[in-house]
Parts: sequence; structure tokens; C-alpha cells
Amino acid sequence: MRQTRVLLGVVLSLVMVLSAQAESTDAANAADKQEAQALLKKIQSAAQKLNYSGTFVYQQANQIRTSRITHVLEGRNEVEKLEILDGQPREYIRRNEDVTCYMPETKTKIVEKRVTQDGFPAILAALPADLTDYYNVKMGETGRVAGFDCQAVLLEPKDNMRYGYKLWAEKNSGLLLRAQTLNGKNEIVEQISFTQIGIGNVDHSHLKPSFGNTTAWHTESSVINPANLNEWTVTGMPAGFKKVRELKRMVADAPAAKSAAGSPVMPVARREVSQLIFSDGLVAISIFIEPGNQSRTEGSLQQGALNIVGKRQGDYWLTIVGDVPPAAMRQVANSIELKNK
Repeated sequence: MRQTRVLLGVVLSLVMVLSAQAESTDAANAADKQEAQALLKKIQSAAQKLNYSGTFVYQQANQIRTSRITHVLEGRNEVEKLEILDGQPREYIRRNEDVTCYMPETKTKIVEKRVTQDGFPAILAALPADLTDYYNVKMGETGRVAGFDCQAVLLEPKDNMRYGYKLWAEKNSGLLLRAQTLNGKNEIVEQISFTQIGIGNVDHSHLKPSFGNTTAWHTESSVINPANLNEWTVTGMPAGFKKVRELKRMVADAPAAKSAAGSPVMPVARREVSQLIFSDGLVAISIFIEPGNQSRTEGSLQQGALNIVGKRQGDYWLTIVGDVPPAAMRQVANSIELKNK
């Protein structure tokens, strides 16, 4: 009997130790999650409110593209210039929601409204309150990016319908300096990273176009209008993805012919395309809808984290574009329906 009481006491002591350890682990996990969520909010705020200028590299599969960004907050107004440094020169100058694209080879300016708010480093511009319903958020390791000390934060998907992410934020300001997209095997499928960055004082003259006087350039307005596309339903959208925009837009069908001087001599052929945009607050899935009167081949394409599916549905052609795994894209594409047709 005495041995039984001794054994019972040992067991109870062991249970109490294990229980205390579990409570300590739970408390540590909760603190880590809270710290990670606070860092995400700091990343979101920094990209919108800080002044910064730098060069970043975007690696997508076997493609590498280099860009330079300058961002300034003038009172309540955001002004941003994005320069594409590889291939054909392009510059995008944004003032709040108004964007002007400069194309020097045709001396053309395209004026449009910003459709989504997910450009690097402001990829968390629409950070949702329910993000942790679909991602496990936790702190990662520390390291250096572009000469700055950084803290990583991890977003691990709770299903196979989205990618994971590792975000590297500058320790003091919270500005996002590197974003890595991870597949189910925790392999990097694409990443975008600053190679040089200055945070703080920015020369405002860097926000001007680099092409001198552009007043004589041809100006086009990209027509984007809100639309009611309720006749289209999507039943297979991954959990957490909500419809955020419905619109109709004009898209170029073919490049303009050029004169010997490089100026367009005939208008670009355009056609109207409807667009449904869904987002979980971190990435988006777009469905483009247009009349299916063109000869096209159904199929899919993957480039880094980006997946594209093209399919014919009745009298329409659908193009589904999203930064989600192929399984999610197939599920979405197979669930699109047109009512009363």
C-alpha cells in the first residue's frame, strides 16, 4: 500500500510538471503569435507612411527583373514612382489612386486608376482581421537584407489552397525588405528583395518622370468602370477569399503601328473585358471574362507562384489568374458558372 501511495505521488508530480510545461509552451506560443501579428501591422503601416527609395529584384522561376521605387508621403497624399530597369523602359508614377504609365518608345502616357493595393513593399495594404483563420502566423529568424538588420515573420497556410510566406522587415522601421513565397515543401517559388534601400530623407525630384518634357506625348485614359457581374458565380473559391472588386475595362488587343520616328500612327485595337477580383487580404485571384469569339487553346501556365488558366465556357472565354497553387486554380476554374444560361 505504501509503495502504491509513493507511485501515485510520483505520477501526480509528473502530471503537474507536464501540465506546467504545457501551460508555459501555450503562453510562449500565444506571445509569439501576438508579437508576429504586431509586426505584420508595423509592416503594413511602414510601406504606406515612410519615405524610402531603393532598388529591388524580383525572381520568378527563371526570370529576374530589376526595378527602382521611390515613395514619399506628402501630408495625406502618397506619391510613388516605380521604374522598370530591365527590358523596355517603363515608369509608373502614382499619386494616391491615380497612376500614370510612361512608355518612351511610343511617347505614350496611360492614365488609370489603381485596381489593387498589393505592390511591393506594400503587399499587406489590405491586411485582414481574420488572416490567422487561414495562416499560422509566427516569428522567424533574424538576418540582414540590403545591409539592414531584419526580423522575419512566417505565414504558414492552414490548407493546400494557398502558399506560405516569409517576410523580412527592417528591425527599426518595420519596412518590408524581402518577401519569399513558399510551396508545400517549404521551397522558395519566388521572391522579391531590396538590394539597396534608403529609408528616411528622399529627394522629391526623383519622383518626376525621367524623360524630360512629356507634355507633347500621346495620352490615353485606361477606362475602368465598376460593374455588376452577379450573373457569374464562383462556388469553389478557397476559404477566406472574398469578392473585392467587379469591373469592366478596356484592354489592348494589338500594339500600335509606329512611324519611322517611333510615334504611333494608328490607334491600338481595344476590347472590353469584365473582371472579378477575389482576395484573402494577402493575395488575389482574378477572373477575366470576355466573348469567346477568338481562336484560343485551353490550358494552364505556371510562372513562379503565378498560375494562369484559360478555358472556354459557352459563348465566353475565361482567364483565371492567381498567386495560388495549381490545385486551387483548378478548383476555382471548374466552379465558375453563368446563371440563366
